[in-house]
Order: sequence, then C-alpha cells, then structure tokens
Amino acid sequence: MHSRWLQIRNQFYFIPALYSVISIIFAIICFSIDRYLINHTDLFSRIPSYLITDINLAQTLLSTISSSLLTMTTISFSTIMVVLTTYLSEFSPRTMQNFMSDVHTQRILGVFIGGFLFSLILLLILREERANTVFISPTVAVGFASVCVGFFVFFVHHVGRWIQVSNLIHQITDNTIAAINRYYEDITPNDQDEPWKDWESEELILRTPHLIVNEKNGYLQVIDVDGLVKQAEADNIIIKVEAGLGNYVEKGAVLLQTYGSLPDQKKDLYRKHLHIGEERATIQDIDFGLTKLVEITLRALSSGINDPNTAVSGVRALARVLTVLAKKNLHRSYYNDKSDSLRVILKQRKFNDYLYRCFYQIRQYGGEDLSVLTALLESLQVIAANNGTETKDAIWTFSEYIRSGVRRSELLDLDKQYLNEKWQLLAIHADKKDQFIPL
Repeated sequence: MHSRWLQIRNQFYFIPALYSVISIIFAIICFSIDRYLINHTDLFSRIPSYLITDINLAQTLLSTISSSLLTMTTISFSTIMVVLTTYLSEFSPRTMQNFMSDVHTQRILGVFIGGFLFSLILLLILREERANTVFISPTVAVGFASVCVGFFVFFVHHVGRWIQVSNLIHQITDNTIAAINRYYEDITPNDQDEPWKDWESEELILRTPHLIVNEKNGYLQVIDVDGLVKQAEADNIIIKVEAGLGNYVEKGAVLLQTYGSLPDQKKDLYRKHLHIGEERATIQDIDFGLTKLVEITLRALSSGINDPNTAVSGVRALARVLTVLAKKNLHRSYYNDKSDSLRVILKQRKFNDYLYRCFYQIRQYGGEDLSVLTALLESLQVIAANNGTETKDAIWTFSEYIRSGVRRSELLDLDKQYLNEKWQLLAIHADKKDQFIPL
C-alpha cells in the first residue's frame, strides 16, 4: 500500500488535481458564505464597502481573472516544454523526470489551475443571481489572483535555477543519497549474514520452488521487503526475489520463487509487495540516480557539447554518492522474521559493481582529458579516505584499471608530474603507499 501511494504521489498530475478539487470546494464555500450573508443583512453591514461588489462588477472581475490565469497557465506549460527540450538535448532524457516530479513545479501549476477553476465556477454560479445582489466572493478571487501572480514570479525564478546543470546535478545527487539512506542499513561490525541465521538457504538447493510470474510489463520500482517478510511468515514459506530493482520485467517473467506450500489464490498477496511501473524511479532504485549522473557527465564530454567543467561536476557528484553507498551494508541479502527464521532472499549487491558502472564509461571517453582524469583520481581519494579497508582495496584496484588506460607516451612532463602527485595522494588515502609507482 505504501509503495502504491508513493507511485501515485510521484505522478505529475497528483498535486494539480488535488489543488483543483480544493479550489472547486473553496468556490462552493465562498458562494455559500455569500448566500448566508445575503440572508443576514446585519452581518453584511459590518463588512467594508470596498470588499463588496455588485453582479456586473463581479462578472467582469471573474471573467478577467479566469482568462488571465488561463493565459498564465498556458505560458507555464510552454515554459515547461522548453525546459524539457533542453534536458532532452543537453543533459539526458532520464533527467526530465526530475523537473516533472519536482514539487514546486507541480504546486505552481496547481495554484494556476486552481485559481482558474475557482474564478470559473464562481462566474457560472453568480450569473444566475439577481441584478441587485451584492457579493464578497469576487474580492476573494482578486486575492487568489494576486497569489497566482506571486507564484508566477517564483516560477520564472524556479525555471531559471532548474535550467542550470549544476543545480540539476545537486538535486539528483541529494535524491540518490536520500534513497540510499532510506533503503540501506549502515555497516556494522557483523555486516555479513550470520550462517546460523540463513542456514535454511542451503536447503533450498535441494527443493523445487514454486514460481510467481509477473502479470504486466514494466520496471521494478519498489520491493516492500517488510511486507514480504510478514506475509511469508504468515504462510510459513521462504521467498526468493528473482527480479532486481530497476530491471525491466516482461509479462510472464519470474518475479518470485517460493519454497513451501502456497495456494495460487495467495500469489497476488506477494505480487502487491513488488511495484511494477512504466518507467524507472529513484524511490529505491539507486542505479537509476547514478545512471542520470553518468549520462550528464558523458553528454558533457561529447564533441557536440564539449563542457569538461560539467563533466568534472558530474564525477564529483558520483563520488559523493559512492562515498555514502560504501558505508552501507550492501552484503545483506537474507531477511529473517522475528523468530530468526529465513523468509526473504534478495540478490546481493557489491560496491565494486557500483564503482565500475559509475566510472568505466567516463574513463573511456574522458581518459584523454587531463581535467576529467584528475577529477576521477580526486574522487577516488575522497571515497577511500572516508571508508574502510575493503573499500580502500576496491578503490586502489580500480585506480590500477584507470592507470592501465593512460597513454603515458602522449603525456607531457608537467602532466605526468601532476598526475603522479594525485596518484601518490590516492595511494596514501588507500593505504597503498608502498605500491605506488610513478607514471
């Protein structure tokens, strides 16, 4: 249920639709207040005259406000399309999702659409009133329109910030780190699964599993591990998740393997804990956030854009994410219930895989750019300096991989000297000072 709510909440239409419903209800409430005041003239006399309008002025105000807000909404949608075109051509098609799902963008459009509907509903209701009737709701509409103007000014500022690649990189980085902290646990001294807690997994090899297949095409966005553990405990079975987060799962493909007796009518109880969507999302899919940063970096290195500074920013953002990720318990793949019985098995992730997937393309396409190569070494220094021995070993091994691709014969003396200084610092941070060999 929680994963389904997250999926609905992340839809572009959610906040505008919510604001529209609230505005319609607000319009009806305002009209009801008008009707109440009309029947209680003693209350009307206490309201300042400049807040009260007759039917002609009310219709003029509401007509003007509704048409103006519709124009502002149209301009906003046009501006959004310009931003999305920029993202598509200069950054990455995957990054469009970030702007579309941004809560500020959705709220601004929600306020505009809500203001338009508020004025339009009042205009439709008030046209049936008598000519000598006076109202206060058009004054409320003027206040609503003033708020919309303020939101429009903020929208211009908001778009100006989002069109800057540095802000986009920062936002993607923060979202990915937040997903890591939400989904992974910190490393503890006993970060491996204890054998006595997952001894049942050895027996599974000898047993024939029952399969739960996918019922629709899409990307696996969310795995509700806690929900699977509780359901498996209730049915006294063991679940093995075959699909990986972010993977495209076709209809009919195996989602889960179950070990134990499970009636067919209960399979839907397990499917609901794995949410399949039409596109990837960074709710739990850490790879998707890393992919966005890698694509922005690679696009900046392309001959059509050739922006090494953006590439350097992308490399440093990847280092921030990997520094946090290396502190998490990626080894855990067995989940037990309260009585320490094995219930759920997930695919194990390795930090080395994340490290390679983040940097191998950047090394390939940016290895000849000294600024990018330097940023790679500095990023590895940061990751190694903030993590333990296992991560340091992985970082040093990867630096040797980068070193093997450097064309030493094409480097000038000053370039070699500069890179040697960076590599020596990396060797110190990775506790491999005795293995450092100058270029």
